[in-house]
Formats: sequence, structure tokens, C-alpha cells
Amino acid sequence: MAEEQATVVPEPVLKKQKRNEEWALAKKQELDAAKKKNLANHKLIYNRAKQYAKEYEEQQKELIKLKRGARLKGGFYVNPEAKLVFIVPIRGINAMHPRTKKILQLLRLRQIFNGVFLKVNKATVTQHSTCFTKLSHMWHIGTPI
Repeated sequence: MAEEQATVVPEPVLKKQKRNEEWALAKKQELDAAKKKNLANHKLIYNRAKQYAKEYEEQQKELIKLKRGARLKGGFYVNPEAKLVFIVPIRGINAMHPRTKKILQLLRLRQIFNGVFLKVNKATVTQHSTCFTKLSHMWHIGTPI
């Protein structure tokens, strides 16, 4: 007589299986939510990049239009001043005037070959006129492309 015996599974094992299933379901729901959020973020980023590209293209077209207009009038088009500069000190601060030294410290230029980006405004232009023009051999100033 072949009677099938029911295998008895201990209660802690059943509890563990149930808990693992609940955790797996919760993890899957979290992953699905994260995927939806990432997809929405990617769409937003893509649309912003598209908008920026369009703006830059319009700026380039406007620049070309201004240059052509100036050429037709027999003049020259002068680019507007940069709004951002990059400053790199190429010499140390030894034997430097205290005011110039203080300005460099305020601009976070304490080490040579460590540069900073600066927004061009009235204050930076004033600092530039007081110390940067006199000692222009001590640092390099340029505009990012």
C-alpha cells in the first residue's frame, strides 16, 4: 500500500518564505517606481537639452546676422564682453603688495596653477583694475569658450 506522506514543513521556514516573498514584492514595486521616475527625469533632461541647443542655435544665427549687418554698413561687429573669466596665478604671493595679496585670497587664489571661474561684475572689474593690470605677469586671465 503506497500511501503518500505529506511532508511537514516547520513553521519558521514557512514564515521565512512568506517574509521573503513580501520583501521581493516590495523591492519590485520600488524598482518599478524608480524606473518610472528615471524615465520622467530622462525625458525632462532631453527636453531641456533640446531647448538649450535651440537657444544656442538662435544665438549663433543672431550673431551672424549682426556681423553681416555691420559688414553691409561698412563697419565692424564687436563681440560683447565676456560674463565669465578664468584666472590662474602663475607666480607666488611673496613680495606682493598687501592689498593685491588680500584680493587674491578673497578670490581663493592661494596656490599657483589653481584657477577659479569669476563672474564679471562691477566688483571684479574694480579688483581687476587695482591689482590685475599692474601685475599681469603674475597670473593668466582668459574667457572660457
